[in-house]
Amino acid sequence: MDNAVDDTPAPEQPRHTPAGLLAGKVAFVTGAGRGIGAAAARLFAAEGARVMLAARTEAQLQAVTEEVREAGGGADRAAYVVCDLADAAGVRAAVDRAVERFGRLDVAFNNGATLTPPGPLDQVRPEHFDHLYAVNLRGPWLAMTAQVAAIRATSGRGAIVNNTSVGSLGSNPELPAYGAMKRAVNSLTETAAVTYGPENIRVNAIAPGTTLTEMIHEWEEASPGVIERLNSQTPLGRPATPDEIAQAAAWLLSDRSSYVTGTVLRVDGGARA
Repeated sequence: MDNAVDDTPAPEQPRHTPAGLLAGKVAFVTGAGRGIGAAAARLFAAEGARVMLAARTEAQLQAVTEEVREAGGGADRAAYVVCDLADAAGVRAAVDRAVERFGRLDVAFNNGATLTPPGPLDQVRPEHFDHLYAVNLRGPWLAMTAQVAAIRATSGRGAIVNNTSVGSLGSNPELPAYGAMKRAVNSLTETAAVTYGPENIRVNAIAPGTTLTEMIHEWEEASPGVIERLNSQTPLGRPATPDEIAQAAAWLLSDRSSYVTGTVLRVDGGARA
């Protein structure tokens, strides 16, 4: 028997372009006009999602939406709706608008929040406490309620991520009411995960550490040196960029985290390690 050699060229293998992390999904993002929300809108679109941006300030929303469209996909890639998280009817209408515009809802990132002046517990003004409750706790609850209904009625399965804070994971002497509202959102997240898991709706939260957003700069203005101090308490020695936080949210919303629900993921550079 001679040692025959097959010189026939192997057929060329098809080249597969990796699908985006959120390819084919419709995403709803609150607080999308700036900071982490704007970074998330850009990232989710780049990862293949069609995105409905929601926030209070139309000029900011319009600017970010145009950025997303110009990056690729045109008007079909992104749209926006003005929404105040303290307005129950407005939150429901905003989620409904996403379904009207894109036909369904698959994933949602509840990022919108507000901040009031830092200070000890006994110096928190009642009106500031009430405002934090309305936006940072009641707002995500209203949004989740509307989002679950929309996912259930359209896609039939999906994922929700709530943005909280490492300041929700322990004592928070400088931002006591803010930390309390965010900790309550962690509780809502865990409860929603158990409630809607049987319907294939996953619910998680991310807890960012120091992140270079407008909000942290507002805190720095009120308490000079706070960013440097927080960095000194962070093993990585630096703050996060908004995109780094958005990356964590994108993963939790994607099918690559399909067996993850009910968790509060720290994205804090090791600050709470």
